[in-house]
Amino acid sequence: MTSPTLSIVSELAEIVGPANVLTDLDVTVGYVTDWTGHWRGHTEAVVRPGSTAEVSAVLATCHRLGIRIVPQGGNTGLVGGSIPMEGEIVLSTQRLNTIERVDVVDRTLAAGAGVTVAQAQDAARQHGLDLGVDLASRDSATLGGIVSTNAGGIRMIKNGNTRKQLLGIEAVLSDGRVVTRWKELVKDNVGYDLPGLLAGAEGTLAVITRVLLRLVVPAPRTQVALVAVSTVGDALRLVDRLERAGLTIEAAELMTRIGVDLVRRHHDLRAPLAVDSPLLLLVEVSGQRDTQALLLDVLEQAGEAVLDAAVEEGPAPKLWRYRESHTESISAESSTPPVKLDISTPLREIEQFLTTLTPGLMEKFPNVRAVCFGHIADGNLHVNLLDVQENERECVTDFVLRHVTRHDGSISAEHGVGRAKAPWLELGRSPQDIDLMKSIRAAIDPAGLLNPHILPSR
Repeated sequence: MTSPTLSIVSELAEIVGPANVLTDLDVTVGYVTDWTGHWRGHTEAVVRPGSTAEVSAVLATCHRLGIRIVPQGGNTGLVGGSIPMEGEIVLSTQRLNTIERVDVVDRTLAAGAGVTVAQAQDAARQHGLDLGVDLASRDSATLGGIVSTNAGGIRMIKNGNTRKQLLGIEAVLSDGRVVTRWKELVKDNVGYDLPGLLAGAEGTLAVITRVLLRLVVPAPRTQVALVAVSTVGDALRLVDRLERAGLTIEAAELMTRIGVDLVRRHHDLRAPLAVDSPLLLLVEVSGQRDTQALLLDVLEQAGEAVLDAAVEEGPAPKLWRYRESHTESISAESSTPPVKLDISTPLREIEQFLTTLTPGLMEKFPNVRAVCFGHIADGNLHVNLLDVQENERECVTDFVLRHVTRHDGSISAEHGVGRAKAPWLELGRSPQDIDLMKSIRAAIDPAGLLNPHILPSR
């Protein structure tokens, strides 16, 4: 470690305590490698502040010394957005893990950015409420992380994305100034929407330290159906019929035979249905009347569009396991770190996108396997590419993302752009749009110290 580095570490240790400045390579390895295993960086130190005041002091020190910072929450990202690829200091928010208050009247939760989604859910559920966002990485993903990436998750179709849940925010700018917008108000139209601006900014504008999230009233009872269908169109029409019957769609997930077979193999699960169909729809619904009777009636009326189905009372973890085990099974199956492309298309384009994607990949990349699944009701698909060699990653990614744009879609639906998709930013935004983002970034972080290589850099 060089003398300048020792000086920096010493200053940071005075702020957060020596135990919260990590420099040992064996300890920091988990902070410099992303969940997929592909993005591997390096850092001189990981600093773990325990309060907004400490975050402010850390950033003020780094600003004075011109040191770049990569903010990091639970490090569950899939696009390399919180990995210090250029040796930046990692600022971990994991110690900002206090749940301050659950307000049952205003239905809000105030908490530190390092609180995990699961912890927030547990706190809300003790009061008969729930967090509006849910995702498979709930035990590791943090509230600051889901705000920074504007996560959607499996309840997006009912509750909206994280930005919609965000009422207030406390964050620290790159020079150490603390900005607080904290009102438990659904309606507050005084000027620019600062929380909305920081949601999805991927840590490029400020370090989020506290969040104020609205909570939702969960359905008292739900029914979960795993339905075998032949086409995406059949799945979408079934979701439409369920809504028209008066049922509320809590979640609607599409899986392929390839993906389900992979999950079964890695988790030693039996076939969920008697029919071996090309697609499976997992749908969870709620309703004011006899939810199960309505659900069964819709399935029966769908006729030949429903090849087979299994229905269980929610939360039905056995049925949900086929969906939520996809990510870990894909990682275990692939001989290389999988290329994970979270995209979206209009509903009318999903079927054509999927039916043309696989043949195109087979023609250009015959050794690559594709496993697709996702939130069909909001058009969000997770395209997972297995066995992609390092020298093919860029070409494969380019092929898929350009395929998305031909179907009027978005190259990033909920996981952010990060490093993985930065070269293709122009596919998702116009030159004028990118210039405006650069201007906003330059105005808020003129020194370019926060996550400098993510989104449009200056």
